[in-house]
Amino acid sequence: MSKLAASLLLSASSLINPTTPKALSFDASAFVTADHQIRLAVRKSAELPIDVTLRNQSHEVLYQHSIGKKEDKYTVKLNVNDLADGSYELEIKSSEGSIIKQLNVSSQPVQQISRVIAMQ
Repeated sequence: MSKLAASLLLSASSLINPTTPKALSFDASAFVTADHQIRLAVRKSAELPIDVTLRNQSHEVLYQHSIGKKEDKYTVKLNVNDLADGSYELEIKSSEGSIIKQLNVSSQPVQQISRVIAMQ
């Protein structure tokens, strides 16, 4: 049975600290590939540390990485084949605020289509 990701990562669900009216000094993009991986790219425009965290529905941390102040780019591929069905949260966070992306993983059996071609 293969894992398929439904409700792909929401692209612009940014949560910014209400006391900080400016935009975040980093941006993140994430998507699920056909070979069942989450591809995440973070690009920074300021020297501040950023934490990347993947959590399950119970808020247990499944993946965590800290991007240093001097790193201006970060990319990673996370395999979702081993994840149980359910909702997951990917958070990219700095002292300025955070970007939260939601992911739903569900198992779907592979369906085979039978075709008959008749020629006369």
